[in-house]
Amino acid sequence: MKTKLIFIAIAIFGVLSVAMPVAAQTKSSADAASEAYRAGDFKKSIELYNGIVAQRLSEGEESAEIYYNLGNAYFRDNQLAEAILYYERALLLNPGDSDIRHNLRFARTRIEDKIDTSGSLFLTNWVNSIQNRFNSNTWGSVAVVLFILFLLCVGGYLFLRVLWIKKAAFYTGIVVFALMIVANLFAFRQKNLQIDRNTGIVMAAAASIRTSPDTNSKELFQLHAGTKVKVKDTDGNWYEIEIANGSVGWIPKENVEII
Repeated sequence: MKTKLIFIAIAIFGVLSVAMPVAAQTKSSADAASEAYRAGDFKKSIELYNGIVAQRLSEGEESAEIYYNLGNAYFRDNQLAEAILYYERALLLNPGDSDIRHNLRFARTRIEDKIDTSGSLFLTNWVNSIQNRFNSNTWGSVAVVLFILFLLCVGGYLFLRVLWIKKAAFYTGIVVFALMIVANLFAFRQKNLQIDRNTGIVMAAAASIRTSPDTNSKELFQLHAGTKVKVKDTDGNWYEIEIANGSVGWIPKENVEII
């Protein structure tokens, strides 16, 4: 038994001894990138932040804060398409962050394409605005808390003998249950957005949108760097995309970076 405990302790120590230097290195790189940004060396800051992003992705992790800082560095270096790309990635992970939304809106005012959005229902916009207050993990935590409250309401209804308390527990339980379903739905939708990424940013200075996935097909219109598109389908080296006003066409994959 003692031998097993010793082996377990050695294994834990080994994992920690590897993880701690990696975490320290990441923090050191982030500090250096932040320092370069403050000094006005935005290209150096971009290089360092991209190194952190690559390291985290290799570990299966993403950071809204790193994406946001990288977006800021790209923006200050006048690389608008890249800035918008990383603001969008940060917003995907942390949709309730007002700073990310503000910087993204401002960056969009600097791009060439000003596309009017197609009309959508007020109720849809209202529901989306509530959903976007939190990310999937936060909505999941809210759902767990509501589930516990629901169990308390069920317990109060079943075991308490005071009539008005039983009624209050019954109706409160119905409301809490409904809110729990909504919170779970929001958590699922936010997680689905992170997993099934079907939006992208046009990275080319000017990209022709065509009627079919063929360079010889008719050109419908052009999009420019920084424009957000929704990817509807793929065909070889082409994406079928839809823009905010509902227009649809095909664009080479090399001209779009998936958010």
